[in-house]
Amino acid sequence: MTDCCVLLYEDESHIRDVQTLHATWQPKGKQKQLPVSESQTTLHLFGAVNPEEGEVFCMETDTCNTQTFHQFLKYLLPCHPQKHLILVLDHARYHHALALRPFLTKHEDRLTLFFLPPYSPTLNLMERSWKWLKEVVLSNRYDKDRADLRDGMKYMSVY
Repeated sequence: MTDCCVLLYEDESHIRDVQTLHATWQPKGKQKQLPVSESQTTLHLFGAVNPEEGEVFCMETDTCNTQTFHQFLKYLLPCHPQKHLILVLDHARYHHALALRPFLTKHEDRLTLFFLPPYSPTLNLMERSWKWLKEVVLSNRYDKDRADLRDGMKYMSVY
């Protein structure tokens, strides 16, 4: 990338308080036991990773739709105020919403959306960040509430 541009890979994820158990070291014949929460807490997240700098930007929302994606774009622009952002993303419907056109036109000098080929999650580096978070950081743990679940997210550097 040049000094005037920043390449970001964007994706959404839904982190649930019912995390999966993954292989761990345990005494022979013992299985790790985790309590189960009665409530089903979910964090809806928009995220973007800058692979060159190692930055991760994350924003929690109530749901993932056109309005919240628009909020995330507004959140990203000030993160690199003097640079043009190239956002690599998938073909989620709300990424193509007509309601975004005025905002994208207004900020075309600062923001470019680059769409990956359909059904190609392996090309999106943010997908790998979510996978790491779910399999390494959040697996094999119990989160009693949303605050506990958010605490696990502190490993996403800019959350």
